[in-house]
Amino acid sequence: MSDGLTEMGRHEQALASAQEATEHYRRLAEAAPGDYLPDLADSLNTLAIFLADMGRHEQALASAQEATEHYRRLAETAPAAHLPALAGSLKSLSIYLAEVGRDTQALASVEEATEHYRRLADTEPDVYLPVLATSLCDLANRVAEVGRREQAVERVQEAVTICRRLAETAPETYLPDLAEALNVLANRLADTGRREQALASAQEASDHYRRLAEAWPDRFGADAAAAATLLKRLESG
Repeated sequence: MSDGLTEMGRHEQALASAQEATEHYRRLAEAAPGDYLPDLADSLNTLAIFLADMGRHEQALASAQEATEHYRRLAETAPAAHLPALAGSLKSLSIYLAEVGRDTQALASVEEATEHYRRLADTEPDVYLPVLATSLCDLANRVAEVGRREQAVERVQEAVTICRRLAETAPETYLPDLAEALNVLANRLADTGRREQALASAQEASDHYRRLAEAWPDRFGADAAAAATLLKRLESG
């Protein structure tokens, strides 16, 4: 029990530090927004993480919403500098919206993030194609949550295509991303009743994770176990 209290104390201290930093940057941004508004937005997103960790989801959402609006204004005037941060903030905002049950807004947020990542990947594919793939997986899950199951499959299929291409050129870097996308695809295919395709996707994901776990057991052992569990569930279903 004392360990739990100690851990809670650390969270409270971290939250207090994040709140203090945010107020510091807020004062600086009021005096010199051109210099400090990005720092305020970044600090607000950090604060949202600590608030969510403490279970204060509505406050976390408010902090993330403010951060996203700051990044939106910054991206309007300097998109090359701030569009990546806006996309990332929108992606995080989607999670906080979903945590409080606002699924439609969560979907809209990750849809916008994905479109920004798509534009960024058009100009800098080496940097942003992996992030686009991850965002497409998130989008697929959000689309599924509002009942648009076929669209969810389409989104994650695009992610799998991207990850497969990346894994062919740099397997040590991108094979985990491919395995994760295949697991998402298996779940989304199962939602639409395509059991055989779902099984094939889950089997491939499990095979990839097994090889990864053989090479890096501490890093991928839990993922391999989860993938095997998903495969067994689909086989028995």
